[in-house]
Amino acid sequence: MDLRLRDVHSLKEKRSVLRPILDGSRRRFAVAVAEVGHQDSLRQATIAMAAVSGSMGHAAEVLDAVERFVWSFPEIEVTATERNWMKT
Repeated sequence: MDLRLRDVHSLKEKRSVLRPILDGSRRRFAVAVAEVGHQDSLRQATIAMAAVSGSMGHAAEVLDAVERFVWSFPEIEVTATERNWMKT
């Protein structure tokens, strides 16, 4: 997910905006999540999350819920999302 952060003036403020999103996603949805891009940019971030499931449908439900959770934060704007599936 590509994010635009509003009213951020330092990397410390950026981390304080992202931390509840990352930690909340891990806690509430049991997904792996990390900031993977734009680490040095103040107003942009790219986060990635991964879910492992026995069925593709369940993984999609979990990722849908995580996406709604991220959208619920008023201090960020989601500018793009992309999903990739790995099936073994």
